[in-house]
Amino acid sequence: MYLELFRLKDLPFRLSPDPQFLYLSKHHARAKAYMESTIWFTDGFVVITGEIGSGKTTLIETFLRELDQDVVVAQINQTQVSPIAFLQSVLVQFGFTPFKMKKAELLATLTNFLIEQYAAGRKVLLVVDEAQNLSNRVLEEVRLLSGVETTKDKTLRIILAGQPELNEKLNSPDLVQLAQRVRLKFHLTPLSKHDLKAYVEHRLEVAGASGRRIFSDEALQTVFRYTGGVPRLINTLCDTAMMSAFAIDKDTVDVAEVQAAIDELQWVEYSSRTNRMSRVDLHVPVLRPVSPETVLGRLQVTTEGRTVAECELRPGRFIVGRTPDNDLQLDSKYISRHHCQLTVTADGVLVEDLNSTNGMYLEGRRVRRHLLHDGDVVVVGKHELRYSDEGVVRTRGFEIATGALDTSSTGRHESLQVPALQAVSGP
Repeated sequence: MYLELFRLKDLPFRLSPDPQFLYLSKHHARAKAYMESTIWFTDGFVVITGEIGSGKTTLIETFLRELDQDVVVAQINQTQVSPIAFLQSVLVQFGFTPFKMKKAELLATLTNFLIEQYAAGRKVLLVVDEAQNLSNRVLEEVRLLSGVETTKDKTLRIILAGQPELNEKLNSPDLVQLAQRVRLKFHLTPLSKHDLKAYVEHRLEVAGASGRRIFSDEALQTVFRYTGGVPRLINTLCDTAMMSAFAIDKDTVDVAEVQAAIDELQWVEYSSRTNRMSRVDLHVPVLRPVSPETVLGRLQVTTEGRTVAECELRPGRFIVGRTPDNDLQLDSKYISRHHCQLTVTADGVLVEDLNSTNGMYLEGRRVRRHLLHDGDVVVVGKHELRYSDEGVVRTRGFEIATGALDTSSTGRHESLQVPALQAVSGP
């Protein structure tokens, strides 16, 4: 192999999930923090989604490796199973031999185990990878397990990780009760150009590069164009490019070597592929590619008639809540720790309630999720979030400048009245 030529001690771009090589982009760091929150909160239930190759499994392995010894873990990776097989798999992870048990006995054994661990001061965590393959019947069993509790606390923490179809399942009418149990949801987006460069250099450094530049900046720009920032695709292309350089006895990788790898793999530019990465809703099918730095919309935040913040919306997730770890912090007793999230894509912005105590309102009506239109005002607690679609704003500005728009008409979307709120603090 090419290790000797590049003076490396390990292969930097293997596809197997290795926590040693994990690069924590801003999005990956937040997803990991959400996983860690399952340990802090007794009712921890987190859903992490991402496209194939986005780094979910590596993130899970890293998180599990760092857990304290007082955390008992069941990790399930085989998810195309019946409800009974699923319960058996969970019990096997906890050290039982449950294969002759009937369902009632399986549930009783699990319940007793959870209560015993709680009494002993231990935390129990269930991690399910590839959860998009779970049937609705199995997901109902997950909901029932999440409800096992003592007089004070829940006894089971849960992390479901999977492809975007998992969110579609959880949003179905059949699983409303399960969706209401979820404390936090997060979607892993592809790496930006900046993060891709840092990701490649990090993996090379872990492999023994010792500060040497192996990939040129121009080569990495080409890598970004053909991988879209998806970690698994980056690994495949970079490894093949290093093999191309090895074939001509060259210890650096330039555009020519990356292009040779692309030709060998027969890839087209990522933006030309059918891409589900940005799909956020069944009503928004396949979306146009867009730079991670593009401002697609804006939020104007007001309370009691005062503007308190203005935020730019770029592709990805934008979280609103009471604590400092949010993208937008609203310090109010009416706002939950993580109150709502906006999923920003080239073709729309979807706002979703994160099971907050006081909810979110649009036109005086409580909504759980809504695809925003220019001028929409979402009310959270005593704050109003007014959304402006950047594309509409630019078009309106052009029409005013050219006289194509009659500015005498009042086309404003008036602020909504904040509905009467009970004095309930957010969770």
